[in-house]
Amino acid sequence: MPVPDNPCTRCGACCAGYRVDFASAELQSQGGCVPDGLADELTGTLARLRGTDRTPPRCVALVGTVGQAARCGIHEDRPSPCREFGLRANAGFGDEACARARTRHGLAPLAM
Repeated sequence: MPVPDNPCTRCGACCAGYRVDFASAELQSQGGCVPDGLADELTGTLARLRGTDRTPPRCVALVGTVGQAARCGIHEDRPSPCREFGLRANAGFGDEACARARTRHGLAPLAM
């Protein structure tokens, strides 16, 4: 279950701002945790979350309204790029990519 005071579990700007490619080994059919139905295999080793290659991008697993009440529908099973996004080493949440995604949606960057 997402941590309630984690701003990343309420925002959704990154889920509606970037393409998400990840190793096919992260798909459930290959022993990982990402549901196969939410991704497209691009090559034998690369997959992409559906919706993230559209214009504008919006991951099919995103539930709700960006910046108001948004959450990842597969938070516990999300791929590694999503797990790693926005985390600054030893400093909490909100890196430059996070700030760009939030700005695109009219949201202020998280305090760094």
